[in-house]
Amino acid sequence: MSYAIVETNALGHNYGERRALDGVSLSIAAGEIFGLLGPNGGGKTTLFRILATLIRAARGSASIDGHDVVRDPHGVRRRLGVAFQSPSLDPVLTVHENLAHHGRLQGLARGDLGARIDELLAAFDLADRAGARVGTLSGGLARRADLARALLHRPPVVLLDEPTTGLDPRARLDLWRHLDLLRTQQGTAVLVTTHLMEDAERCDRLLLLDRGHVVAQDTPDALRREIGGDVIVIRGGDPETLADDIGRKLGESVSVVDGTCRIRRARGHEFVPALFEALPGRIEAVSVGRPTLEDVFIQRTGHPLWEDKESAAT
Repeated sequence: MSYAIVETNALGHNYGERRALDGVSLSIAAGEIFGLLGPNGGGKTTLFRILATLIRAARGSASIDGHDVVRDPHGVRRRLGVAFQSPSLDPVLTVHENLAHHGRLQGLARGDLGARIDELLAAFDLADRAGARVGTLSGGLARRADLARALLHRPPVVLLDEPTTGLDPRARLDLWRHLDLLRTQQGTAVLVTTHLMEDAERCDRLLLLDRGHVVAQDTPDALRREIGGDVIVIRGGDPETLADDIGRKLGESVSVVDGTCRIRRARGHEFVPALFEALPGRIEAVSVGRPTLEDVFIQRTGHPLWEDKESAAT
């Protein structure tokens, strides 16, 4: 059975009087891809920075492969591969030079380093750009080079902050394919922060964060199942008045989120004709679909994932 290689216990942190993290506990097994899903300002990046030993938590504890992030930060860093939202490569050096420099800092032997660089350049489709200066690369190519750097020394734990930002669809698929190989072949644990549903769906488990609080933690399938039935989204006129009238005329429980009326109901498609009949001329658009992770977030928090406008730095 896989053991917990990343653990946090009641982790908390403040920026001044604002609480960025409040009692966050999680456990990530070796070989698991674990996602932190939440809006900007939800606490994802703060938690990421604590695990990467960049800031100290105000409360609670965290460890990587048995090494406490406060008492033994050097031990933690030796076990981590980290890719931040913005590439952390030297723009003057070439892609190959960046990887070689990083490999030497990680203590890789020259023969092993050369083979590993070639392997990752091929994996991220960068072989023909090995001699290009990083400063001349597009954002997507620089992102791929930075991901290769993070994985170069085969760390047992990889932290990726919004890893698919700037990647085209093919590069995104290649990244996830490589992460799957890492966890199945090497038992690597991967923690991904994201606000993208496509990335979240690929994780084994998710922790949903909102304003520093854990609002849910489970597999994507289990989180969706908790809603049950279909989700009906209705647009038309004043949403508050429309919601009141739907509830009064049709006896349904209606929530108003982001200017729309939402109903959770089994066999939602059968309800649509009754909706138009009860409110003639007032319905502009209706959609019926299976619950998504966005719906889970809305149910738990009362607001959509994109509502929060705070800085991504927290």
